Amino acid sequence: MAETAASPTAADKNLAARVSPAKQLSEAFAAGSLPGTVEIAELPFLTMVGLRATAGSDTAQRLAAVTGGLPAGSGAVAGSGDTSVLWLGPGEFLVVAPTEAHESLGGGLIRALREGLGSDAGQVVDLSANRTTFELTGPRARGVLEKGCSLDLHPRVFKAGTAFSTEIANIPAILWKTGEESFRIFPRASFAEFLGRWLLDAMREYASPEVP
Repeated sequence: MAETAASPTAADKNLAARVSPAKQLSEAFAAGSLPGTVEIAELPFLTMVGLRATAGSDTAQRLAAVTGGLPAGSGAVAGSGDTSVLWLGPGEFLVVAPTEAHESLGGGLIRALREGLGSDAGQVVDLSANRTTFELTGPRARGVLEKGCSLDLHPRVFKAGTAFSTEIANIPAILWKTGEESFRIFPRASFAEFLGRWLLDAMREYASPEVP
């Protein structure tokens, strides 16, 4: 008997229908990455949820119970496991979680957050399609960003595990330093191609030997 392929699930269909705003740059990212120096890749379709809740309120405590915590102040990142919460402003946060956490793929994160909010004042908004994610890694990653970022990125100031809203190449973006040599950049979808090409151009000088 001939084998038949399993029918795609609704989650498979939903994931297949997604198109990243930087999909057209995937080959350029691979070609422009310099292993051991600086590399760039897109992490498409991460689940992102915007939260608003007054600090210390019962609502904030219920939301924190879902995410594993809410950050207490500027630059802080909280969370648990694969779910992280970035501080964006007083009472405003961005939850970042794996792709499969999205409710269209069967995940329960967004539903749990809505239930945590209930009918109280605050906000739970699915922002997964609002931004994409670039990951910049390597010993020259900071040097690339310093060409166009208004933040002080020196490790004494910008420590691993912190995140800030900033501008890179005059584009508003959230910058999260995930490790000593790794950064996640969250531009809005409409700016993704411009910023991706700008980062590739900023990386280009490291493809040539240093001039003594």
